[in-house]
Amino acid sequence: MPKGFPVIRMLTFAVLLAIVTFVLHRRLVVATGLTGAARPAADAVLVAFWAAAVVGIGSGEVLDPSWARYVAYPGLTWLAALLYLCLGSLLIAVGALVVRIGARVAHRDGVSARRAFVRPATAVLVLGTVVAVAYGVVAAATPKVTRTTVELAALPASFDGVRVGLVSDLHVGPARGEAFVQGVVDTLMAEKPDLIIIAGDLVDGTVDLVGPALAPLSALSAPLGVVVTSGNHEFYAGDGGAWLNLYDSLGLRVLRNETVPLTRGVDTIDLVGIEDLTAPEPYEPDLAAALEGTDRARFQLLAAHQPKQATQASDLGVDMQVSGHTHGGQIWPIVYLVPLQQPSVQGLDTIGDTTLYTTRGAGAWGPPVRIGAPPEISLLELRTAR
Repeated sequence: MPKGFPVIRMLTFAVLLAIVTFVLHRRLVVATGLTGAARPAADAVLVAFWAAAVVGIGSGEVLDPSWARYVAYPGLTWLAALLYLCLGSLLIAVGALVVRIGARVAHRDGVSARRAFVRPATAVLVLGTVVAVAYGVVAAATPKVTRTTVELAALPASFDGVRVGLVSDLHVGPARGEAFVQGVVDTLMAEKPDLIIIAGDLVDGTVDLVGPALAPLSALSAPLGVVVTSGNHEFYAGDGGAWLNLYDSLGLRVLRNETVPLTRGVDTIDLVGIEDLTAPEPYEPDLAAALEGTDRARFQLLAAHQPKQATQASDLGVDMQVSGHTHGGQIWPIVYLVPLQQPSVQGLDTIGDTTLYTTRGAGAWGPPVRIGAPPEISLLELRTAR
C-alpha cells in the first residue's frame, strides 16, 4: 500500500460522510421543520457523530486505537445508524411524495399534508433506529458458542467425534481491543476443543498499532494444534506478511498454502490452509500447491477465509472446508446482498462434493453492531457418517 494512502482514504471518507450528513440534515432537520433550540441541537449531534466516525475510520491505521477507540466506538456505531436513517429517510421521502400528490388531487394543501406525514414518520424512524442499533451493540459485544454436528462419510474412525473450535473475523483494532480478544480466548479454551482453526480477518490496522492487542491469542492450545489462515483484511494496511509473522510469534501455526498431517489413534488426516482469495503477490492462494504430494486418499480438511474458495476445493476433491468472511450479513438487511458475492452465508452447506461450514465470525467489521446475525465461536463435532 502506498505511503500516505490510509490518510487519503480517511480524508476521502470524511468528505463522503459529510455529504451524507448534509443530506440527513435536510431530511431530519429541515424537512421536519425543526425550530428553536431543537434545530441546532440536532445539527450538533450530526456533526459530532460525523467527526467521531472519521476518527473511527482512521483508528488502527492513522490513529493509535489505545486512545482513538474511545471516540471510534461511538463513531463506528453511528455508521450502523446511518444505514437505517438513510434507508428510512428514502422511504419517508417516497411516502411524502405520495401524500403530497394525494393532497393535490383532493384539492388540499399539499405542503401541510406532507409535513403532517413527515414529522411523525421521522420521529418513528429515529426512535426505531436508536432501539435497533442499541440492540445490535449489545448483541455484538459477546460472541456465543454455537454447536454443530457435521457428518462426513470419508472421515476415518479415529477422528469420529473430534471437536474443532472455529473462530474468524475478530477485526481487532478500531473498535475492539485486547479485552475482547481475551474474552474470545477464554470462551474458546473453556470448550477444550481438539483442534482450533482461526480463519482470517483477525485485525483492522497496522502491526505497530494493533498487534499488541492480539497477545491473548498466545494462550490458545489444543491437542491437534492451533492454526490460522489469512483473510482479506490482513492485507489492507501494509504488507500482510507482517501480520502472518506476528501470528507465528504468538505460537499459532500459520498455514501458507500448505498441508499438515494430523494423527489421532491409528488414522491420519490432512489439514490444509490457503491464503485469502484476494491476497496480493506474493501471497496469492494456491490450493493445488498446498495439496501437491499429499495422499489424496486421506480425508482433507481445508481452512480458507472465503466460502467461494470451496468451488475450487470441490474441483480438487477436498472433503470439507471451514470459512468465515461473510459475518452472516452482520447487519440486516445486508444479509440479502451476501449471496451476490458468496455461495454460502452461514452454517452448513454443500458446494459440489465439498462440505462447507461458514461461521458468522466473532467480531464485527466497521460498526461494532450485529443485527440479525449474532457473533459466534463455532464448535464443530465431526462424526463419521454411518
